[in-house]
Amino acid sequence: MTRYSIKKMSSLHRSNLMRNSFWGLAANVSQSVLMSLLYVILARKYTTADFSSFLIANSIYQFLATISNLGLGQWFTREIVGSANGESIVGKFLKLQLYSGAGFYFANCLLALLLYDNPEIRVLTMLMGINIVFDNLIYVIKCLNIARSAQNITFKIILADTVLKFLGILFLLFFPFSIMTLTLGLIGIRFLTLNLFLKYGSGGALDLKLLVSYKISLKEVTGIILANWPFLVIGSVSIVYWRIGNIIISKMLSLLDVAVYEISFRVFSVFQIFPVIVSASVFPHLVALHNSGETAQFNAAYKRYFYSFLVYGVFVYTFIYSFSGQIIPFVFGQKYAAAPVFTREMFLTMLLFPTGVLQATVLIAMKLERTDMMINIISLIVSVALIFAGLSFIHSLTVVNISIFVSFLVFHICQDYVLVRRKILTIRSVLNFYLFTTALVVGYVLLAPGFRSIAFFTGVWGLAAVLGVTQRIRSARSQSAIANPHSL
Repeated sequence: MTRYSIKKMSSLHRSNLMRNSFWGLAANVSQSVLMSLLYVILARKYTTADFSSFLIANSIYQFLATISNLGLGQWFTREIVGSANGESIVGKFLKLQLYSGAGFYFANCLLALLLYDNPEIRVLTMLMGINIVFDNLIYVIKCLNIARSAQNITFKIILADTVLKFLGILFLLFFPFSIMTLTLGLIGIRFLTLNLFLKYGSGGALDLKLLVSYKISLKEVTGIILANWPFLVIGSVSIVYWRIGNIIISKMLSLLDVAVYEISFRVFSVFQIFPVIVSASVFPHLVALHNSGETAQFNAAYKRYFYSFLVYGVFVYTFIYSFSGQIIPFVFGQKYAAAPVFTREMFLTMLLFPTGVLQATVLIAMKLERTDMMINIISLIVSVALIFAGLSFIHSLTVVNISIFVSFLVFHICQDYVLVRRKILTIRSVLNFYLFTTALVVGYVLLAPGFRSIAFFTGVWGLAAVLGVTQRIRSARSQSAIANPHSL
């Protein structure tokens, strides 16, 4: 490596972009891991009925909170960067988010009354929905920190919020309290987090005076939303996708099914962190290659990442298939001994999720945001339609998991179609992907029962590692021979 390249990498490491990305990703990872541990404790310490009621209320809150910010973070960042009238833009965004949060909190209460007769679910949903208003105001400060390249502040406060929640849950191990008390405590922690953001996270740019005094007209609100609605769809559909499944289950299946679905999703969410983070990391590289017109290098980079994501998806699926039966009852408790079967079903989607995330990143790098938005909408419609149709005949979580898998398959095929049309992929390479994945998974599932889980899993992936290293050595030698023909 030359001195110039070392200096260039060092400069990139010190850049605002790299620091901003690192802190944003660090906040998401730490929050996801600690929240997963939180749900493990809840599952073990509360009855299935209480745990499920909490999950239903949380699903409705997250479903509406995702939509309530209206996807306007990109608009705000674009407007405030380089603007001489920053306070006006911040005030406008803050007031807009307050109004939206209040409106969606009302919708939250209405849904609680319309969907559920259970008093506990209704009260929990109404209480937890208060967080929508808090989240919207926090969202303003998060976006402000992104625009100012100060995501390290966001990371510190989010980490403090998550740690406080986790410490609160730890009290359950020593001093049991009701699910209602727990919910009130979590709301109190969220309110504390909002105040930390207002006092320390905004750098003095926000205060209650600005929130109360700034005026914004209905016409202006409507104009902003209509101009930026595609970002609302792209930004919210992934969370809506999973949360709406839990809401449907709560209406058409049992409370035990609600808990089992959430347990499966919590495990899934841990493994989805890696492809999401890596996709975000490679996005600037793909954008740079595409903008420079280096089509061959763009295609080569995409394919190189694609194979890594494919291997990751198959590896995770085979791991869950082999060991979920031991891990999940041990972590969440024996009362959820049925969960491993449904977790394996949900993880069929992991065979498509990593490469699907990568291909969505490729489409956005190619400035095909609206195409990506339409594919997401199609996938969501397919998922909801199949879940409703399937549960009308078969009352089982299997219907939900298979519906999600089929909708992701439709999502992936739509991406493949666009990429084939754009000459990034060929029909042959697409077919090879599906045939290879199917053959590998079917072979693993058929052969696995004949061996001890750990021996079979280790043997298969040990052999795969040997073959992969051998292939790399051969490829390196072949390229070396082509580059230096006289050295033979």
